[in-house]
Amino acid sequence: MKALIFKRYGRPDQVELADIARPKPAPNEILVEVHAAGLNPIDNMVPKGTFKPILKFDLPATLGSDLAGVVVEVGSRVTRFKPGDAVFASIFDLGTGALAEFARVPENAAALKPANLDFVQAASIPMVGLTSWQALKERIGLKPGQKVFIPAGAGGIGTLAIQLAKHLGAKVGTTTSTGNVDLVRSLGADEVIDYKTQQFEEVLRGYDAVLGTVRGDAIERSLRILKPGSRIASLVGPPDAAFARGRGMNVFMVLLFGLLSRKIIRRARLAGATYSFLFVHPDGGQLAEIGALLAAERIRPVIDKVFPFDQAKQALAYLEQGRAKGKVVVQMR
Repeated sequence: MKALIFKRYGRPDQVELADIARPKPAPNEILVEVHAAGLNPIDNMVPKGTFKPILKFDLPATLGSDLAGVVVEVGSRVTRFKPGDAVFASIFDLGTGALAEFARVPENAAALKPANLDFVQAASIPMVGLTSWQALKERIGLKPGQKVFIPAGAGGIGTLAIQLAKHLGAKVGTTTSTGNVDLVRSLGADEVIDYKTQQFEEVLRGYDAVLGTVRGDAIERSLRILKPGSRIASLVGPPDAAFARGRGMNVFMVLLFGLLSRKIIRRARLAGATYSFLFVHPDGGQLAEIGALLAAERIRPVIDKVFPFDQAKQALAYLEQGRAKGKVVVQMR
């Protein structure tokens, strides 16, 4: 079968479409014929070695985390799915990849595809949906009437997180460029800052939470808009000691991540806030709940561009430019 693989870390010429063996599902896995794969920024970071200390791959490895397709084979212990079922899933951090004609998916990572979505739309959802869910519902515990700041509202995470926050009854502040103001307002954003003309920390006040989605000094600047008792869930780092302990890392890594996050944790505490780093994990149960919201049209996919499978490398390059409005998806069938 065809798959987009990387053979070594650190060099873009090591990413290529190749013929590899079709995988066989383990007893607790399903084999999915992939119809579409959603791209995420981490798909560009992995082959560069950015997450080499955290994510483990047996090289050569298949890239990609999000998929939608049809079950063609089930393992001996699988009870929730059968051949012919249309499913979607995130297989991030599970040692397998989605940018392939077929993919192994643990049963507990998959959910039935919402009937009102096509495969491209469904493939755009898993990682951004799960990240938003785990950050806003679990880590932050967002409540009706609270205010949450979600920067980069027109991006892949932003377009989904804004909608989920509104579903949870929160008020949402965001940043975007002039051309995307109408888009983020249509998704439910209440306060929109055009970052080309304004600094968000000079305008926004009284926020209960921040979803950290932008690298650089954005999280430190966001401390100025928070009120006491607020929470910051960062998707972009720095990683903290709690994250290292949760992944079972050694003492050295726990200490290292503790040092990396010490400054922002201290500054957050001085502002009356708590800081934590969030690394999304696959969860088929949560994805099914997100699927129910999609089926009820409480939230919707936002897709910027769709590439054919033979242009998967170009799709990753386009995503890396950072200009996509919503998600970039690769279509296999």
